[in-house]
Amino acid sequence: MDESSSITRRTLIAGAAVAGAGVLLSTLPGEAQQKAAPQAAAAPPPPPVAPADPTKAPGAPTTAVGERSPFVHPQRAPVGEITGTSLTPHQDLEGTLTPADLHFTRIHAGTPTIDPAKHTLLIHGLVGRPIEFTVADLKRFPAVTRMHFVECSGNGRSAYRTPKPEMTPQQVDGMMSNSEWTGVPLDTLLREAGVKSEAKWFLAEGGDACLLARSIPIAKAHDDALVVWGQNGEPLRPEQGFPIRLLLPGYEGNMNVKWLRRIKLGTEPFMTRWETSKYTDPLPDGKARMFSFEMDAKSLITSPAYPEKLSGPGWWPIRGLAWSGRGRITRVDISTDGGKSWLAADLHTPLTNKAAVRFERMWQWDGNESLLMSRAVDDQGYVQPTMAELKAVRGPGTDYHFNSIRAWRVARDGTVTFEANT
Repeated sequence: MDESSSITRRTLIAGAAVAGAGVLLSTLPGEAQQKAAPQAAAAPPPPPVAPADPTKAPGAPTTAVGERSPFVHPQRAPVGEITGTSLTPHQDLEGTLTPADLHFTRIHAGTPTIDPAKHTLLIHGLVGRPIEFTVADLKRFPAVTRMHFVECSGNGRSAYRTPKPEMTPQQVDGMMSNSEWTGVPLDTLLREAGVKSEAKWFLAEGGDACLLARSIPIAKAHDDALVVWGQNGEPLRPEQGFPIRLLLPGYEGNMNVKWLRRIKLGTEPFMTRWETSKYTDPLPDGKARMFSFEMDAKSLITSPAYPEKLSGPGWWPIRGLAWSGRGRITRVDISTDGGKSWLAADLHTPLTNKAAVRFERMWQWDGNESLLMSRAVDDQGYVQPTMAELKAVRGPGTDYHFNSIRAWRVARDGTVTFEANT
């Protein structure tokens, strides 16, 4: 048996094992599935043995699907949940584009398996003619490709509620990812259906087992909403909504309905359980915010950050990501003294509307204890608040939109930990 056959058979055996595990899990009773304990990211395998001189040995053959270097192991975590979240490992990534297989997930009823040849999108309600599109129909419309972030409205909850020094950027703000999306403007589809003038809201419903549905102002549809089928140059991954999803740039993640199957036009919000019992913000005065759509400006230092340890005094880059759901990031300020003074960082990537930008500032560490902070400013004049400012407005009971300034403490020995009280 030649080597290519051997590789193919090993791959098939591994695939069968994974498939078998999936079948076994899917046959568990619903309650048992819900109680299945989430798993941490798998421990990386031991480093492979590289040849002493790679120029003296032939390399690996080409493969049908490329893989990362065996020395590189970025992973989402936790994994293994039917209902739950897995977080993007920001500390392990470069630039602003999140690889599709590392894009964060927020799943309410498991990831459905949907045949794109059978899936349709129905547009009805206050329209001149109800219309049902197949996926193939949607791809016949003029497409657009845009870079935008998606952020869960609960991103940062652990850092706000139960912070710990031993939190990585992934654990602090891992429910934000930035991708290149390809699809058709929703406005194009609504014009095809003939939206009536009295329509002010639309309901977007997903095709998974929980039928997540959110009410969205019609103005967003006419602005920059997309129905997308592509992500980072390939079809959507199943956990990102394959075969189609709604993309609402800048709006909280749950409104970017995945596995989109229905849009209904109406005169007012539909008040689904996802916008009454869920995704509302308790305030200090006993009231609650509803329909808090946009994700406010935010930044995150990804290095230095836990569990890094600086090897000694000298020049070190302070790097991170910033984003705003209301527009473009125009400035990111860096402080190395806990907010007493601020200096502007360099912005290394295009300042795209409602997309992440990579920032960096070189820092000469003198070996003393330091507190590193970043502060984002967008083109609407919004300035990322401190934790005290956010708590004063939202109160300790708020459950979403945690965009306060993040900080990392550098000890004299170079150890870096997350600092919550900023």
